Amino acid sequence: MDRLSRRYMMHLALVLAGARLAATEQDAATQQLQERAPMTVTCFIRYEIDPAQRDAFKTYADNWGRIIPRCGGHLVGYFLPHEGTNNVAWGLIAFASLAAYETYRNRLKLDPEALDNFAMAQSKRLILREERTFTEVVDATFGIVASRAAASA
Repeated sequence: MDRLSRRYMMHLALVLAGARLAATEQDAATQQLQERAPMTVTCFIRYEIDPAQRDAFKTYADNWGRIIPRCGGHLVGYFLPHEGTNNVAWGLIAFASLAAYETYRNRLKLDPEALDNFAMAQSKRLILREERTFTEVVDATFGIVASRAAASA
């Protein structure tokens, strides 16, 4: 009986340690989200790209990683096609307001690297079509990390 109790206690200790670790990770993720700049509006840019120029589009997206934050946008990320449709890519940029977006757009027009990036995309014709949609985040659903049990399954 003593041996079973020790085994049970060890198991219980491991379960509790795992639960505490998961709670700590969730708390850290929540704190990170709270420390970020407010993201009232997110611009979803849907790109129809030339699939043969995926690498050139990646370079284009990489360049925005330097430019967008400098001009005032919160770059959520660029996403390339991976599986399925091979000609659709996404760019997500967040702003505190539509006014902040307009300020950002004006800064882009004056930024030499931004102008070069636009020119590169046009000269290579790697973007066939571009659509912008502005969305509002549902705060209670944003940035929720997977639970430890679900992540390891």
